[in-house]
Order: sequence, then C-alpha cells, then structure tokens
Amino acid sequence: MLKSSLDENILGMTQIQVLSDKPTLIAHTLNLIVDKIHTTLQQQEKFTLALAGGGTPKPLYEALAQQSLPLEKIHIFWGDERYVSAAHPDSNQRMAREAWLDQVDFPSSNIHPMPTGSNDPSVDAQTHDQELRDFFGVEAGEFPTFDIILLGMGDDGHTASLFPKTEALTVSDRLITVGNKDGQPRLTFTYPLLNHARCIIFLVAGENKRPALAQIFSPDGDETLYPAKAVQPQGELIWLLDEAAGAELNG
Repeated sequence: MLKSSLDENILGMTQIQVLSDKPTLIAHTLNLIVDKIHTTLQQQEKFTLALAGGGTPKPLYEALAQQSLPLEKIHIFWGDERYVSAAHPDSNQRMAREAWLDQVDFPSSNIHPMPTGSNDPSVDAQTHDQELRDFFGVEAGEFPTFDIILLGMGDDGHTASLFPKTEALTVSDRLITVGNKDGQPRLTFTYPLLNHARCIIFLVAGENKRPALAQIFSPDGDETLYPAKAVQPQGELIWLLDEAAGAELNG
C-alpha cells in the first residue's frame, strides 16, 4: 500500500510512528507514557490509565515496574477483560498484576479491575459502568475522560473487545458493554468511552497486522469489519507500530 492511498481524513488527526523492532517500540512507548504521567500530574491531582491485554504490552508493563512513578496518584483500569476469574491464565488483570502492579507498592484502592464474578456478564458490565461513573463523577448520558487508554489490535482489526460485526459496536449509551469473541463473552469499553479519551495509544506489532492496518488507514475501510478504524478520540490518537507491522505505512 502506498502512502498516497491512506485516508487523509484519518491521517490529519493521527500520529503514526513506525519503530525499528519490538524492543524499540516498547522503549518508545514507555518513555511516552512516563512523560505524559509526569506532565499531566503537574496540572492535576490524579492520572487515569486504562491498560490493554494481549501479549504485546506485557514487556511494557514489566518496564513500567522498573520506573519510579507517583503510584499514589495513578489509577489503573482495563479497556476490556475476558469473562474469567482474576486468577485465570487468560485474565488481562492477572497479566498486568504479574508484570507490573504486584511488583511495586501500588495502592490497592488505585486498581480498578472489571468485575467478572456474578456469572452474568451483563450484570458485571452494569456494575463496572456505575463504578466508572462514581469514580469520575459523571451522570447518565455523560462520558468520562481517561488520560491514556492503551489499546492493541488483533489481526482481524478488533480492539479492546470490539470484534467485527458484533453487537458491541453499536452501543452508544453506555460506558461498558458485553463483547463477544467466538461465543465467549468479554467486558469492554464502548466506542463513546474510548473516543472521549485525552490520549489513545495503539501498540501494534507483527507482520500479521498489516492487512488490517491497510484497511484501517484506507478511505474504503469498513469500520464494522475493522473496528479499530472507528476509534477517533477527541484528544490525541497515536499509533505506535514495529517495522514488521508498519512497513507499508512508513514509505
């Protein structure tokens, strides 16, 4: 795909950075997040960060565990969660705790996982929706603003647990909804919540992501088939890619 074939409307609002390899990608993302934490906390009392699951961000979390951060001012959330217990190997919460949160003296009251224990994903989605509203102090019909939401992208173009042609893509009146992956429920941020963010950072690695990226940055790409394309926040949108994923966007 040539640079000229990219959707200029998207590029006008988006930063795309292609890093040489995954370690460089992780190091760059680490520096960006740490800088934003310190800069933001000069202006406000707390910093809100929503984490991504999957394998790509794990080394980032491990690197964050080595940083000196004002943990008492940082509040951690998740953009989506598999509907499993926090002890399950597939849990996004478990991965982040093992890689970062449990490795440092993080105040437990500053960690806000998605609940998955009621045996009813819809009930847990409503519970977390209200938890977010209470934390941010927003009423029904309003959407809070996260300082950073970190997102990944699957090779099918999904992000968070917003999968192609699923009902979750149409939810516009809630913060949290139930996503669906091959019949397995997940909890996920909705588009309106994502798009109210102050900054969204996509972290994408691997050659298998190229076809989806081509569609996401194409004027003809279909948002229902490539859901990451519909993430267009009111604040910054930063795509950070390794060379394997982003070579065709780096021309």
